[in-house]
Amino acid sequence: MSKGVTKQSEDFSKWYTDVVKQAKLADYGPVKGTMVIRPYGYAIWEKFQSILDQMFKDSGHVNAYFPMLIPEHFLQKEAEHVEGFAPEVAVVTHAGGKKLDEALVVRPTSETIIWHMYKKWISSYRDLPLLINQWANVVRWEMRTRLFLRTTEFLWQEGHTAHATEEEAQAETLTMLEVYRRFAEEYMAMPVITGKKTESEKFAGAVSTYSIEALMRDTKALQAGTSHNLGQNFAKAFEVTFQNKDNKEELVYATSWGVSTRLVGGLIMSHGDDKGLILPPKVAPYQVIIIPIFRNNTKDLVMTKVNELVSDLRNAEIRVKVDDDEKASPGFKFNEWEMRGVPMRVELGPKDIEKGQAVVVIRHSGEKHFIQLSELVKFLGEQVITVQDELFQRALDFREEHTHTADNWSDFKEILETKGGFIKAYWNGSAEVEAKIKEATKATIRCIPFDQPTKSGKCVYTGEDSSTQVIFAKAY
Repeated sequence: MSKGVTKQSEDFSKWYTDVVKQAKLADYGPVKGTMVIRPYGYAIWEKFQSILDQMFKDSGHVNAYFPMLIPEHFLQKEAEHVEGFAPEVAVVTHAGGKKLDEALVVRPTSETIIWHMYKKWISSYRDLPLLINQWANVVRWEMRTRLFLRTTEFLWQEGHTAHATEEEAQAETLTMLEVYRRFAEEYMAMPVITGKKTESEKFAGAVSTYSIEALMRDTKALQAGTSHNLGQNFAKAFEVTFQNKDNKEELVYATSWGVSTRLVGGLIMSHGDDKGLILPPKVAPYQVIIIPIFRNNTKDLVMTKVNELVSDLRNAEIRVKVDDDEKASPGFKFNEWEMRGVPMRVELGPKDIEKGQAVVVIRHSGEKHFIQLSELVKFLGEQVITVQDELFQRALDFREEHTHTADNWSDFKEILETKGGFIKAYWNGSAEVEAKIKEATKATIRCIPFDQPTKSGKCVYTGEDSSTQVIFAKAY
């Protein structure tokens, strides 16, 4: 275990904060609840951003940018929306040395200002669909914060689309949810459950909300991404209409969808161990760290071979970094890069070169391999795929081991108290029952999974007949 890192089994929350800080991902900002994302943490976010951005563009979306200051009266136009965000809104009342005529809201999300602009841009069915995404920051005045997971200001992307029909909007909502599922599973190696949120848990102002839900290594759930069918709610509030093909005026249908820097927190808690961070190769800033081992008289020999290896790895499109800092010992570097989660470590010294080999250590398993230099690039390329697959399977196995079924209230409470994790249970669809379960246990319905059993069951709380199985968990 690295110095100063709390064991997961002792205090998972403290372990998480230790890793974020010691892996140099982020630090606390001077304003309560804010964070400074350090270069290594930002490099991970940049990998997320570049992959997702291409996925968005491949599905027909384009990027734009909207102002972060929103006239306060915009939020009043959609009743559910303003009610949902009111406790979290930061408001600017003074600027330029005087009080403003109208207060300005620092965006908690951008539906209102975007739909104000869409009114200007949409007049005909020829203007639809409008498929826009923006990469931005938002401010939500959170009372309880945690680095990456919940901060007063965070980075995200928010997609906002306009459609001619209800069917198109619903198809878009589910298409983007699938993009998020693919990203989480294929790139983050983080298995997720996809499904619909209950009425109580849906986004403020949405007709329906869908989410991807992941299970962290402390058996708590993390909502990792959401996609919302907004129906015509914002079109009504901002009077956004279009002329259809029959020259009749209709209200536009809308969606919005987003993921944030919370995903970095999800990555840490999905894979990390008592030595620190573990990164899947597809999203790691560096897939290979090379530690040259030499004395003064062997430096040229070792560094010549290291430079050749770096060139070969880059030609093979493997992301590599060399730690040749002579002020730190090899042992210190081993611990440092284990903490920072680089998937593979290559150790190369004069004796290794004499034998025509290098030592390769796999971060997540600790396996040590002695690989011939002539085979090293090929081996590391294969390990990029192998490590990615193994991390996903390990996370999936963990989720399956910590997914339980409860048929009655007594079993539900016992599982939640003694095991945690995801609990599959039938629910009668009542918001009142949902609230009572949350009040009694702090567990919430994470989603109503798309994958429903063929047989009906009994509501876990009331014993009534039910055809709806949901996922309960305590969550971040």
